[in-house]
Amino acid sequence: MWERLHRLLLEELHAAGRLDWSRAVIDSFHVRALKGGPKPGRVRSTVAGRALSTTC
Repeated sequence: MWERLHRLLLEELHAAGRLDWSRAVIDSFHVRALKGGPKPGRVRSTVAGRALSTTC
């Protein structure tokens, strides 16, 4: 029921020219990411060597 009401409200606001899509936000509550979305590849370091520890 809430999804239908939300969709109806959006359709009416759109028809009245009252929506500003430049301020729209999408989050995971509204858009499902299948299996957590794509996995990023391994990030390669751009440094020549490892940094020395500053705690010793």
